[in-house]
Amino acid sequence: MNNIKVLVIGGSRNIGYFSSIRLLDLGATVTFLLRKPSVFENDETIQQYVRAGKARLVHGDALVKEDVKRAWTVAQGDDDKPVDFLVSTVGGTPHFELTKGFVVSPPNLVAQSLLNCLETLPTPYPKIIVISSNGLTRSGHRKLPFLLKQVSSYLLAVPHADKCGAEEVLAYCAGWEWDAQDSPGSEILAEDWKASADLPAPGSLKSAVVVRPALLTDGVCRADTSSPSKDPYKVEEGHSGRWTVSRKDVAHFLVEKVIKNWNEWEGKRVSIAY
Repeated sequence: MNNIKVLVIGGSRNIGYFSSIRLLDLGATVTFLLRKPSVFENDETIQQYVRAGKARLVHGDALVKEDVKRAWTVAQGDDDKPVDFLVSTVGGTPHFELTKGFVVSPPNLVAQSLLNCLETLPTPYPKIIVISSNGLTRSGHRKLPFLLKQVSSYLLAVPHADKCGAEEVLAYCAGWEWDAQDSPGSEILAEDWKASADLPAPGSLKSAVVVRPALLTDGVCRADTSSPSKDPYKVEEGHSGRWTVSRKDVAHFLVEKVIKNWNEWEGKRVSIAY
């Protein structure tokens, strides 16, 4: 893990932040694209890595393609070694609307941010990890516990549509199967998004993983105190019929399992829950 290069989009808090700390502790160089770099001004954990040159803070917005392109350049650095990983954990701060449930502005924040990342990918392509959500698709929704279906259908419908858009984009570039019924519509993805000359060709992104957490909590990382032979969370391909998982345990899985054992997870879309 020492000296790998990682670009993190959405790393100012939650899963992206916890994953980044783990990566930095393991010796990785992590570049953050941040709308407000000041978020880390009083974060001594991050600042110690900034001083050591291991954490790089880029002021910019993932919704602006030129900002993403600049972040790739910073993540590359001055040597010839390419960027190893893109970790996309983008998620806005939602507000509640009676008729829509929780919404984020813009409604296509996650999908457009990922599009911008993919349209500016350096070569050779880095390995890509995208954090999505459990139960997004029609088939996934059917697996959810009954009460969680109601929450998903009403409170989370808008952010889930956005994440569906991101998953569709990655599925297209990775050559994965995607049901057109799960497409989120033109509010999330422009009708001609596939026509972009900058987007990787269909099926060309072989090194990608989608992680679909269950309903997220702010709980502790159970994996840090559990037996090494038995993880506290369950991981399965597709979607899960389970309830919750903590953000810190998702970060544990992302770094300790996916990144450290890439060949085991490459090309998979997996759910994680207790």
